[in-house]
Amino acid sequence: MTTDPILDPGYKGYPRTEAPRALSTIGSAGWHVLDGRLPLPLAVLKRSALSHNLAWMQAFVRERGIDLAPHGKTTMSPQLFTRQLDTGAWGLSFATVTQLAVGVQAGARRTLIANQVVTDDDLAGIQALLAAHASLRVVFLVDSTAQLALIEQWFAAHPGSQPFEVMLEIGVPGARTGCRTHEEATALARALHASPATRLAGIECYEGMGATGRTEHDAAYADALMTRVEAIAKLCAEDSLFAHDEVLLSAGGSAIFDLVAGRLTPLLGRPVRGLLRSGCYITHDHGNYKRLLASVAERCGFTETLQPALEVWAAVQSRPEPGLAILTCGRRDISYDQEMPIPFARAPRGMPAPQAIPASWTVTALNDQHAFLRWDAADEATAPVVGERVGLGISHPCTTFDKWHWMPIVEDDYRVTDAVTLHF
Repeated sequence: MTTDPILDPGYKGYPRTEAPRALSTIGSAGWHVLDGRLPLPLAVLKRSALSHNLAWMQAFVRERGIDLAPHGKTTMSPQLFTRQLDTGAWGLSFATVTQLAVGVQAGARRTLIANQVVTDDDLAGIQALLAAHASLRVVFLVDSTAQLALIEQWFAAHPGSQPFEVMLEIGVPGARTGCRTHEEATALARALHASPATRLAGIECYEGMGATGRTEHDAAYADALMTRVEAIAKLCAEDSLFAHDEVLLSAGGSAIFDLVAGRLTPLLGRPVRGLLRSGCYITHDHGNYKRLLASVAERCGFTETLQPALEVWAAVQSRPEPGLAILTCGRRDISYDQEMPIPFARAPRGMPAPQAIPASWTVTALNDQHAFLRWDAADEATAPVVGERVGLGISHPCTTFDKWHWMPIVEDDYRVTDAVTLHF
């Protein structure tokens, strides 16, 4: 991975009539998303919204006396990692060792793998990164003695390796990973402390799978989980099971992070560093997180929260029947795991500025390369025409990022002023 890669027409979204360019020169090319020179579909990032979101989330954690270790799996963009770190993030989180390596190359030195590490190759990969970067810290999750046995087996076969820093994960029945009972967590904490292969650095959980957007439910769910986290953290502190003076306590997706933020610095008789791992905040969205953040704003009294920064623009390629337009955007270009893309603007051919759309415009289905845009009969007079452009918002940004290798960064008037690469 180079720090300034060369982009060319082989990249989806790169103009076919332009010569190859270094990433750092994209902003000086004079491109504009809506002047017809860039191929569609095209995923773009709004610079003003990115800047707002970075500053907003950093202020959120700062005001609560905790830190941010945003999840890099959202974007897998070295350029966006740098922005997050430069804005004040304590470190970065990842889901895999492969993702971790990209983050380390981008400059991250405090890192979490918010996942269990179990394979020989991944354990060896962590050791190789630690050996290559003297200042690097890697902490990953453990939730069973079976996993610990695999770590110990690898460690015993590789003398001279550094003990692995780990966090014990507390889980929820029916959800993902993590210890289900206090007794299970207690036994594992003692085993991690006793093992020559591991150093217990802290306690971790993930509350996002319980998020509904209904405060009464979400607050009770988060409170119960964080009470369990605090209980095992206090036991580990009292029994001197933690390897370091400073204890890491980590939680946080991008849905109900406000409900766990205040529980990340319990009194343990030693320093505690609370780490929020929210990742999708950097781009937010037009659907799922927009609805969930409305509840966060109501609970916290915020007059503003995050802004959608990620958009996909497509062209109308066909009007095959009344009430239906087919767009040049499909499952290969935009996320659909939470819900269909959300139309938010139009730009008639020859018009470089977005315009409002009727409220009835709705994407009802996606094929690999096509989106089905429909509207009410009452809006037929303002229906889209072949050749015009339609802006689509997304609901859950992660699975739009992994469909692109690069994205331009645009101003609010859609001038291209920068770009990022994505490494999935």
